[in-house]
Amino acid sequence: MTAEPIIAIESVGKRYGRVQALDDVSLDIARGEVLGLLGPNGSGKTTLIRLLTGYLTPTRGRLRVAGHDTVGAAMQARRRIGYVPESVPLYGHMRVRELLTFMARLRGVDARDVGAAVERASARTSLDDVLAAPIRTLSRGYRQRVAIAQALVHEPDIVILDEPTNGLDPRQIIETRRLIQELRGERTVLVSSHILGEIQKVADRVAILLSGRLLAVRRMVDTPDLEALFLSLT
Repeated sequence: MTAEPIIAIESVGKRYGRVQALDDVSLDIARGEVLGLLGPNGSGKTTLIRLLTGYLTPTRGRLRVAGHDTVGAAMQARRRIGYVPESVPLYGHMRVRELLTFMARLRGVDARDVGAAVERASARTSLDDVLAAPIRTLSRGYRQRVAIAQALVHEPDIVILDEPTNGLDPRQIIETRRLIQELRGERTVLVSSHILGEIQKVADRVAILLSGRLLAVRRMVDTPDLEALFLSLT
């Protein structure tokens, strides 16, 4: 018996006026896998992510997260997701612990468990040394860690990372990549990027989008040359 996918995207389309941002996209994502969403800027990656996270509704089709319809049961679906957008809106005046505590409460973590949840998320993202620091004083790399920590603080089933290494230096990129690899199996991770090498290093499977259409889905173990595959499709 095949396990039910934790994310099911069924014939989804999204139109903005005359612009077809997504066109008949269908994709299943298994529990515990890392799926890389690959495509150039404007390919539809962020639109698909915003549909999954409930920020947008589809023009047609259906999306389910852990069995919950993202439109009909939007709040139930959102509770299962931790989301890091490409440009993370953090509150610069807050201290790191304060923000993580606020986000844990906002995400419905029991008041008795908030402290432990913050400690787990900060330890996983190596934030222990800056928990008392105002967010506005942190480097971009540390702010990205805070963004990932707030996405993990409620122990979601699914973690969605939109271009998570943009603007980071090489060491920070390596650390972010290592964290994604550590989450494999424990969480389902959807990571979007326009950088082939980043997807190749972290993903179990890759889904290639171009102009709103899903061109291919491949297992990385069967795709020794992702660049050649991408060029052959685009």
